[in-house]
Amino acid sequence: MLPGAAAVMAAALLFFPSDVKPLVPALQANRILGIHVTTMVMAYSALSVSFGAAVLYLVRSARPALAEGRFARLPDAATLDEIAYWSVLVGFPLLTLGIALGAYWANSAWGRYWGWDPKETSALLTWFVYAGYLHARGLRGWEGKRAAWLLVAGFLAVLFTYFAVNFLISGLHSYSGV
Repeated sequence: MLPGAAAVMAAALLFFPSDVKPLVPALQANRILGIHVTTMVMAYSALSVSFGAAVLYLVRSARPALAEGRFARLPDAATLDEIAYWSVLVGFPLLTLGIALGAYWANSAWGRYWGWDPKETSALLTWFVYAGYLHARGLRGWEGKRAAWLLVAGFLAVLFTYFAVNFLISGLHSYSGV
């Protein structure tokens, strides 16, 4: 996960301005905003661990011969599947809380809880992907490759929510002109 974290930090340094001026009134002096953002980052962090475990699971299961050689030091496939599952069990409630806190903050900032802003909508779709994963895993018994591919799709939704909405689509969450 370290290379992934380094890539995200490099992208932030290169593409996101460090000072945003003028700061819009909705972002000034509001504690709930800080808690909302922190919760969302923690959710995305936990979900990135599930993505990493899912990718390693897919690599191990696609090339069993490599599992004995180059990837012998990695955990076995069952352990990677469990790591992915448990990290979603941590990340999904944080994602839920982060979306709820964002709605609560939006009501104080804009006078409404939900406005179908592109970021809000994308976060909701991401939430649905991970809810689908938990449903498929818990009620349908999905494990292994099917569950791992669903986690890959979920992380693509996270990346879209975090980056593409800011770069490609303007909305209330676009503050710095990025």
